[in-house]
Amino acid sequence: MYHRGAVIHTPAMILPHQIVAPPTAARWCYVLHGILGSKTNWRGHIRRVSSALPAWGFVLVDLRNHGDAQGFAPPHTLDAVADDVIALADHLAHPIDAVIGHSFGAKSALVLTEHLRGALDHAVIVDGNPGARPDQRASAETMLALDALTAVGRSFASRDAFVDAMMARGLTRDLAAWLAMNVVLDGAAYTLRLDLAVIRTMLDDYFVRDLWSVVEQPVGRVRVHMVLGGRSPAVDGEERLRLERAAEAHPARLRVSVVAKAGHWVHVDAPDETVALLVETLSS
Repeated sequence: MYHRGAVIHTPAMILPHQIVAPPTAARWCYVLHGILGSKTNWRGHIRRVSSALPAWGFVLVDLRNHGDAQGFAPPHTLDAVADDVIALADHLAHPIDAVIGHSFGAKSALVLTEHLRGALDHAVIVDGNPGARPDQRASAETMLALDALTAVGRSFASRDAFVDAMMARGLTRDLAAWLAMNVVLDGAAYTLRLDLAVIRTMLDDYFVRDLWSVVEQPVGRVRVHMVLGGRSPAVDGEERLRLERAAEAHPARLRVSVVAKAGHWVHVDAPDETVALLVETLSS
């Protein structure tokens, strides 16, 4: 059982998850997707990493109120997200030796690292900003998607009808098709399974949470690897300089890698480089 010096929120439900692991797996890495995503987002990449690292097993989770993890009770905060993962690790009896998180999942991974007091080996933070951004800077696409989801309603004749409705609200076809994974067949109609009010509550906490201390003042044994998209606005130039200064101060504990050709969706834009970085990190 994990302890972090305080009474933690213990969910009544266990996160839905998918395990990618060879029989030889002895160490465990938890993979946290971004907002509006699901446990399948990183599955192809993790299968490639797993094939190169037979000592590692991977647990891909649906974060609360995402994918199949519907109906979780409040509070809908990053602390609750981290405690959900801790409860899942206890349930599976697979220790959290490492965590990989992208975007919202990246900041959740930093909170998880904080809750565990650095008692894990690796935290890979993929294009996640450690700081607070109450102005929602660099999140225009996410907020556009949320507004579009709110406007189009919850019931559709088909997934294609959902995609068409989202494109009419200004989304690209690729983004609309990705969001369509949240539309499930329910009787004769297709229904959006997300509670959008809860998603907004989770984002409210995400935007105001400041976690610079986790990377600038590392505790425990964790080594943090910041993997940034070179074309992404998620971490701006001044913030990158701040990360580089922190890496210079703690070279054994913090590493910063910039994937030059990638935007915010680093693993989509540069899959081979992303997989190589993950294999290198978890091999160290």
